[in-house]
Amino acid sequence: MADGQAFGLEKQGFRNLKSVNWNLTVPELYEHAIRKNEGHVAKDGPFVVLTGQHTGRSATDKFVVRDASTESHVWWDENRSMTPAQFDALYADMMKFAEGKELYAKDLFGGADLEHRLPVRIVTEYAWHSLFVHQLLIRPTAEQLKGFNPEFTIIDLPSFEADPAKHGCKTKTVIGVNFAKKMILIGGTSYAGEMKKSVFTVMNYLLPPKRVMSMHCSANVGKDGKAAIFFGLSGTGKTTLSADASRTLIGDDEHGWSENGVFNIEGGCYAKVIRLSRESEPEIYATTERFGTVLENVDMDAKARLLDLDSAKYAENTRAAYPIDFIPNASETGRAGHPKNVIMLTADAFGVLPPIARLTPSQAMYHFLSGFTAKVAGTEKGLGKEPQPTFSTCFGAPFMPRHPTEYGNLLRDLIAQHGSDCWLVNTGWTGGAFGTGSRMPIKATRALLGAALDGSLANVEMRIDPHFKFRVPVAVPSVDTKILNPRDTWADKAAYDAQAKKLVSMFRDNFKKFEAHVGKDVLEAAPILAEAAE
Repeated sequence: MADGQAFGLEKQGFRNLKSVNWNLTVPELYEHAIRKNEGHVAKDGPFVVLTGQHTGRSATDKFVVRDASTESHVWWDENRSMTPAQFDALYADMMKFAEGKELYAKDLFGGADLEHRLPVRIVTEYAWHSLFVHQLLIRPTAEQLKGFNPEFTIIDLPSFEADPAKHGCKTKTVIGVNFAKKMILIGGTSYAGEMKKSVFTVMNYLLPPKRVMSMHCSANVGKDGKAAIFFGLSGTGKTTLSADASRTLIGDDEHGWSENGVFNIEGGCYAKVIRLSRESEPEIYATTERFGTVLENVDMDAKARLLDLDSAKYAENTRAAYPIDFIPNASETGRAGHPKNVIMLTADAFGVLPPIARLTPSQAMYHFLSGFTAKVAGTEKGLGKEPQPTFSTCFGAPFMPRHPTEYGNLLRDLIAQHGSDCWLVNTGWTGGAFGTGSRMPIKATRALLGAALDGSLANVEMRIDPHFKFRVPVAVPSVDTKILNPRDTWADKAAYDAQAKKLVSMFRDNFKKFEAHVGKDVLEAAPILAEAAE
């Protein structure tokens, strides 16, 4: 009996399959994927694939089954619903579609905390998808695979096409999440990241009732054993700033915070590689030259098998999936103690926020629920000359099935309980808004972050920001004092005041949807309009 077959696929509804490949090794999955013409091997060994029309997540095609178990627990303002009958019809059609096919089954864990990990089975149509999840999740030992009993099942059939009229979805692509039946169905997309984020979505649903915080963040730990977590949306520096050679990397994307400390939900990394440089990010670059790495939508010379990481021929969102031990300073356990520092990264293209500010637990909850950053022209289609504010609650709204205040309250309580220092770090613009000012110097950001992590920043003189009311350092060694006060960096002070007033209004307007759900302390953490600040 192959590992995993103690709890066979027939118990999950599969019938009349051609064959099932159980928990294959990386070399075996390479062989299967090549035999089925799913991709190609590049010069140094990575497996290169194209994901077709879907080169990113299909956020509008994700649905949660609305039933008695989820009705009062899911944030329906942001999560699309599907009826139990529609899910059952989708499930029946996918089971029928799978008949006669060769499938791949992987038994893996989500969560490095031994008390809170989730046994999950992922059944895939493609061998390379099985390779992807093998590298991205936590791999059980041979002993753990014996009698492995999955708590959740993900069924991933990219060539299945959904029927919107019958299945309650919007297109031929569907991600159906059924918490009662502990199953997720994915069809009509070859983008492997849907499987990774499906596990994260499940953890975001299961952990908070146990008073365990689930977080879209990176994390590392210093030689002194003090851990730090880094929240931040795309483009804010989450991966770059947490990848510090002097600290041990716990993980780059998804974590939990339990009574035992911080833990990685994953066993691998899923890094953007577009225009990746060997000089600026040597550790991540090195993973693109290794056997076992999966490269998505990376341009490759068909004859020489040489990669062109600068090319966006197939997608801007080119990715590398690899086990975390491909990074030299990665944690072997994926665990650390309670975080001494909580970092919230933002790229403020309006040029208003200081490069670093210290937050109270209530202010931390306010900014966590706000999830602010700004997008600028050239990053997405349709953006004009002016920066566009982006508020993604909890720094990961698409993966949060519960109401944001559940996560926000839990984070505030954990910060207060464990005496964590919380910092808002602006990696955006200084001396003016985008188009006038300049990007915050990375040297200054690293110096300020270093001072926060070594504890010295907690003891310097602070001023109260007149608009946001958080504490801002007045002077920090090796950092230009002028840059610490954004208004001082603007040539036109009146223009700064107008811009600050504008940003404060954006924050306040965005937060209106949370006002009825938070306490007085969080409401008082909101920024105030310019006139009141003066």
